[in-house]
Amino acid sequence: MLWTLIVRYVKPSWLLLLGVIVFQFVQALLSLMLPTINADIIDEGVLQGDTGTIWRLGGEMLGMSLGQVVANLLAILLGARLAMRAGRDLRADVFARVGDFSEQDVQRFGSASLITRTTNDVQQVQMLILMSCTMLLAAPLLAVGGIVMAVRADGTLSWLIAVVVPVMLGVMLLVVTRLVPIFRLLQDRIDRINQVMREQLTGIRVVRAFVQEPRERRRFEEANDGVYDAMLRTGNLFVLLFPLVMLILNGSSVAVIWFGGQLVDTGELQIGTMMAFLQYLMQILFGVMMLSFMTMMIPRAAVSARRIGEVLGTTPSIERGIGDLAPEPDGRVVFDDVTFAYPGADAPVLKGVSFTAEPGETVAIIGSTGAGKTTIVNLLARLFDVTGGSVRVGGVDVRESEADALWAQIGLVPQRPYLFSGTVASNLRYGDPEAGDDALWSALETAQAAGFVRERDGELESVIAQGGTNVSGGQRQRLSIARALVKRPPVLVFDDSFSALDLTTDARLRAALDRDVAGTTRIVVAQRVSTIVDADRIVVLEDGRVVGLGTHEELLATNDTYREIADSQMAVEA
Repeated sequence: MLWTLIVRYVKPSWLLLLGVIVFQFVQALLSLMLPTINADIIDEGVLQGDTGTIWRLGGEMLGMSLGQVVANLLAILLGARLAMRAGRDLRADVFARVGDFSEQDVQRFGSASLITRTTNDVQQVQMLILMSCTMLLAAPLLAVGGIVMAVRADGTLSWLIAVVVPVMLGVMLLVVTRLVPIFRLLQDRIDRINQVMREQLTGIRVVRAFVQEPRERRRFEEANDGVYDAMLRTGNLFVLLFPLVMLILNGSSVAVIWFGGQLVDTGELQIGTMMAFLQYLMQILFGVMMLSFMTMMIPRAAVSARRIGEVLGTTPSIERGIGDLAPEPDGRVVFDDVTFAYPGADAPVLKGVSFTAEPGETVAIIGSTGAGKTTIVNLLARLFDVTGGSVRVGGVDVRESEADALWAQIGLVPQRPYLFSGTVASNLRYGDPEAGDDALWSALETAQAAGFVRERDGELESVIAQGGTNVSGGQRQRLSIARALVKRPPVLVFDDSFSALDLTTDARLRAALDRDVAGTTRIVVAQRVSTIVDADRIVVLEDGRVVGLGTHEELLATNDTYREIADSQMAVEA
């Protein structure tokens, strides 16, 4: 998965990759030539007292060293560009795939894990690409080329290479096999700490209201200790690795000098050749060491690549329509014998639900908690797909409709209104990016939000915090309603969107909707009977079934469930 992913995202920038390979090859070639020239300086210049040879060969070494530096800089520059482009494209693809996920898909992965996969996991793969461009290509060239040049310089000492290199590789392999499961555990624990942190930030009001700060601190400490433990185990392996590597490097140097010195003493080997062999051995081991650094990164990047691949390889449970069917913009909504069950559930949430909302009508849905009201909204907006029957908008089954064309027909005000960081205007223009200020004020007037917006510093340009945390719940609901009104869709869906409003504001808002969007079909999910008394038709749900359908007066006279709801609310209000 790792290398497949890397090839996929590096391939579009193959010219940069080619440049990296060329400059890495030049750098490695120059590195392999330098020890030989150094040996000639010692054997032919210093020992022979030939100053001209020293200056000539020294100048060549200086030029090669400068060329090596330039080639290395260019390789790193091109490699950085390649890695950053690959990371950018990978993040974009993960984000796009998550954007196509249904609510069910997001819940399966978990929002905290998806955030980690889009950020930390992508960064791990991106860093591996960068290090590959700077180390992985040069390391084999140095290792293999160093062996060839060392044997060419003196075959008598080549047995040292046959001993030292396998020892180094064995140490690396031992450490890497222990790192893989730890890195997998580490990524899972990073998911956990992100999840805890996200829950605490999102639910900070609940935490403080129930005075549960100590409990949440303990939860965070447990998650934090889990990351600490995994990182500590990784660090312990690194602590063991580096002394072993240095022991091998220093031991091999001593061995070359010891055995090479004996050959120099007998006249079988020149001093310069021995020094060149030592440098080549160091290059070989340095190449192996660079590969070892890569092997440390590869296990963690492999875990991250697998997690990214799970996201990219997931087919959304709700596929966007690929046909060219588009709903008629008349706003007609039909639920025809709809049944829906969550995957793995023992019983369906909705069973045989049927009703019709004609253009311009207001159809209300009421029922007890868990009756399936919000599920109807999710099916209408195709956040889930029905498991039986059909939902039609504008005469087209939502499963056969082109997704963007369907969503263009619907303005949804969710049960939990969410505002984005920005301004009042930027939030309202989510409904229509081209809407002018007059359209925004008109929507605010209808939504009964113009008054408090005018009181804010900057009015339309006043700042809204992420999630709308700097406005009240009722203000957040009204701004969400205004955002849907700016869109001016044929169908408006209000999922318990008046719950935070007082009765007076609720009544004014309903009257304004009747006046300003009279031709728009409105689906209103509500808990309060007072919110839906004027609806053209009221659907009463109980245990996922339609147990009543009619006007307020008709249901009071004929439907026990509706009458019980109405009587209980009137008793509370009294």
